[in-house]
Amino acid sequence: MRELRAAFPKTIPVLMGYLFLGITYGILMVTNGFPFWLPILTALVIYTGSMEFLLVGILLSPFNPFSVLATTLMVGARHIFYGLSMLTKYRGTGKAKFYLIYTTSDETFALNCDAGIPEGLSRSRYYFWVSFLDQMYWVAGSALGALFGGFLTFNTEGLDFVMTAMFVCIFLNQWLRDSDSLHLRYGRHIPWSALFLSHVPELAGVGASLLCLLVFGPERFIIPSMIAILAILALSRKQVEPAANRLRFEAK
Repeated sequence: MRELRAAFPKTIPVLMGYLFLGITYGILMVTNGFPFWLPILTALVIYTGSMEFLLVGILLSPFNPFSVLATTLMVGARHIFYGLSMLTKYRGTGKAKFYLIYTTSDETFALNCDAGIPEGLSRSRYYFWVSFLDQMYWVAGSALGALFGGFLTFNTEGLDFVMTAMFVCIFLNQWLRDSDSLHLRYGRHIPWSALFLSHVPELAGVGASLLCLLVFGPERFIIPSMIAILAILALSRKQVEPAANRLRFEAK
């Protein structure tokens, strides 16, 4: 239980975020006519917040298995890089390894990747408790939203905008963090090349999405934009990654 006591304080920010997003997801599901148990089940089985929000629209749309498969692969493609990054950390974790892989959400990856595990504690148990707590926060939020969403009498139109708001916050947080690293290294006079390389991921996300929105329209731009973003990041990796690692090292 020492691992649980060490892990819980680290997951409190995730608790705050997951409860709010989970409640929103649960409300969104039941107000669109789905049974109360479905958001709880998907929180347990699918457990990928962005895809679960998209699932609401997918289930309400005409059945298109190719589109569903392509969307799921593109949205979840980032987990390939998560897995590669955690190969060493999750080595030797025994049977818990399969659960750790399954529950590697964005937030859990961030916590376990940079985890400073106190001496004398089990790595596998610490990683397990972080992963388990994060998933239970999401399940609890979804359950609360599903159970109480049916009693809501106000207009919930526009509730699905919460995902857009979350991605905007993630974008701004990443932009500000990279900007802080640049200011620590260069002060006020930041070279244009360093500024561009530091913000390539954010610029790629916004630029590719806007371009695909104009070309393919609002109903079909998600998959092309995800493909374009992955292509840009893959092609620019040799230039961007060394610069990013150097800034992180100097920031520390």
